[in-house]
Amino acid sequence: MKERRVTVKMLGEAKEEYRRLREISEEERKKGTTDSFHQTLLRSIDAKIELLKADYGYGIQIPKRCIPAKYVREYGATNLWKADLAGYWRMIYTLKQPLRGPAEIGIIDVWLDVLGIMDHEKYDKLFGYRGK
Repeated sequence: MKERRVTVKMLGEAKEEYRRLREISEEERKKGTTDSFHQTLLRSIDAKIELLKADYGYGIQIPKRCIPAKYVREYGATNLWKADLAGYWRMIYTLKQPLRGPAEIGIIDVWLDVLGIMDHEKYDKLFGYRGK
């Protein structure tokens, strides 16, 4: 049986959004708030990341024709996936497998690069969906 290693990296806007969310959640906890939307969203992101480490095919694959040029240009994304988060937020990620030599044949490495953490409105705008 092949061993699997999954590495998760937050990139670009996702990294900044995640950092900001952690800061807000920490400030809220210091003030005694233990169950805010920010904390719920952060827990949702962390839970999805753990789920994706166990099953990186868990999310919904976005058709190649729908991949925003921004992700191709900035990250070289050739595939895109989304995972739904709390409060109608979305986490957008791409999967990459590095090339390996014969010595590493028994190990499957997967890089899961999180490219976006966004609310429903921003997601619709990025992917060109129009509101009703």
